[in-house]
Parts: sequence; C-alpha cells; structure tokens
Amino acid sequence: MARKQSDYLADILSDGAEATPPARIEESSAPAPLASPAPAAIRQERARGTTLLGRESALARLASGEVRQVTQLLLDPARVRVWTGNARHYAHLNEDNCRELIDSIIAEGGQKVPAVVRRIEDDPDHDYEVIAGTRRHWSISWLRANSYSDMMFVAQVAQLDDEAAFRLADLENRARKDVSDLERARNYAEALKAHYGSHLTRMAERLKLSKGWLSKMIKVAGIDDAVIDAFASPADVQLKPAYALAQALDDAKTAPAIRAEAGRLASEQRALRASGASPVPAADVLKRLLDAPRVAQSAPKREPFTWTTPYGRPALTVQSVNRQGVTIRLHAGSGADMETLASALRDTLEHLERQGMGLQR
Repeated sequence: MARKQSDYLADILSDGAEATPPARIEESSAPAPLASPAPAAIRQERARGTTLLGRESALARLASGEVRQVTQLLLDPARVRVWTGNARHYAHLNEDNCRELIDSIIAEGGQKVPAVVRRIEDDPDHDYEVIAGTRRHWSISWLRANSYSDMMFVAQVAQLDDEAAFRLADLENRARKDVSDLERARNYAEALKAHYGSHLTRMAERLKLSKGWLSKMIKVAGIDDAVIDAFASPADVQLKPAYALAQALDDAKTAPAIRAEAGRLASEQRALRASGASPVPAADVLKRLLDAPRVAQSAPKREPFTWTTPYGRPALTVQSVNRQGVTIRLHAGSGADMETLASALRDTLEHLERQGMGLQR
C-alpha cells in the first residue's frame, strides 16, 4: 500500500478506534537474539535484564500513544456478517474468483492478513460485521465447508461509525481489480446520500478524490438495470464509456431508442447464454446502444404488431403506443377462444417490453 494510502488508512482507524493498526508493532514476547558464549548465570541475568527493559520500553510507548495495541480475534465466520455498505457484492464471490486467495491461505496455514470488523449488538445470529476483508471472509467460510473445518477468520476489531467504515472499505477496494466500476459507482451514490447529505464536494474531500471524477461515477450509477442487462456482465460497464451512455440516457429524445435497443440486446444475451455461445462483447453493446437513436430515425416506420392464430387469422393488433397507454384491438371472427386471446395479450405485452414500449416505461 502506498505511503499516502497508508496514512489515510491510519487516519480512518484512529477516529476513536477500539483497535487500530499501528505504524510499528512491538512484541515484548519476541525471542532475544543469540548471545555470545558466557557462564549460565551471566546469560540468565542478561536475559532477565533485557526482558525487563524491553517490557518497560514497550509499556512506556503504549502509554505515550506512540505504539497502539492491536486486538486480533480468531472468529467463526458464521458469526460474522458482511456490512452492506461495502461496494463488493458478496453474492458475486465464488471459488473461481477467490481461488488465488484460497490457495494462499492453505499454503500459509491460515489467514495472515487480518480483516477489519466492528462489534454489533442488534443481531442474535452475529457478533461482528466485516468492514474490510469480504473476500477473506468468503474464502475462510468456503475452506471450513470444504475439508478445512479448523480454519478461523482472523479479524482486527475497531470502533467505526458508518461514514468511517465506508471510507475504510473504499480504501481497500480501490486497489481491487475485481470490484467493477459499476459496483463502486453505485456504492458511492448510496454513500453520498447516506453519509454526506448529497454534498458532492464534502464527499470528495473526505475520500481525497477528484470532484469531477466522483461526479462521473455518480452519473454512471444512475444507469438503470434494464440498460445494464444489455451487457453480458455488469463488470463490463467501464467508467469512461458508461459516462457517455449515461449522458445519452439523460436526453429525452435519444433515451427511448437506447432503451428499446437495450431490451433487444438483453434478449439476445440471454439466448446466447442459454445456447452456450459467446456473448455480445461490451464494445459492440455500447456501440449499438449509442447508435440506436440514429438507426431509429433512419429506419422505416414499423407496422403495427399483429398476433395471428395458427390458422393465419389476425386475433389481436396493437393500434398505438404512447404515454397514455397501449391501445389494442381484438378482432372478431378470428376463431380464438378466451384462453388463446389471453395468451396473445401476454405475448404482445412481452413483445412491447422487449421493444422498450411496454407499460413499465
């Protein structure tokens, strides 16, 4: 961790922390270096003197605040929940994306880098919650369920309010490649309201981030899930291109065409996943979405959607779609019974949703 980030981390944990990571940790119980050969009595006296001096020095430094004690606990991960204010989605963790960490824990005989947790009292099923160390918590939980039942979750306990907890979790996630831009953006958007009263400048100052960059992240966070579903994975949504998409969605003239194309892409991605084929790449998805308004303007006017019976007779036709609703005509003499017409109506509404013209617009 860079010096600047290290200082920032220490600053976060020093705000009334019950246990904070020191800049320097001294252990008075550490074994003394080997001395040169001497009579047993002399060696024993020297060792006792060294131990007493070392302990006196350590206690003096603790009393002065130069060195802080670190409270580390060995916890059952089942008694520790994950704080919901973290950008990392626990549900997205799996054996594959935690494999390197799992192998490291096995090779080292346990978790070497402690997580940061805080004590909770409002949950009978949990005693602590993870502020920083979500992947470590998942990996230890997985190991305990897979032949390593003696593995314990190593954690450092700290007293942090929600804002300080958010800053600590954000600091850890900044260097993590597996936390997507979209996850971070939405996490920032939630924190902006929850911790900073929607004051972007104050949030940028507290996080030591550029206000302009943070503003772009908040903008990207506003892209709704119906558009995100056009991508093969939310992790494909990168800040720079997504910001251009978010701006286009703010335009009332271009947004409907983009949303309609997003619906078509989402259906296409689902079909590709079901068949085991490669998904539409993120670059192609973005191009199709941003080109959608131009393509819609140049395309010929579409004929009204008509649902026909297996005998080729029209049973239902969409006559108009606007902000007031959808106007549908049921044809007489189609031969369709009530059940068939109900199915036709359902198919029609699903078709309109895929086209971005449904009732949920």
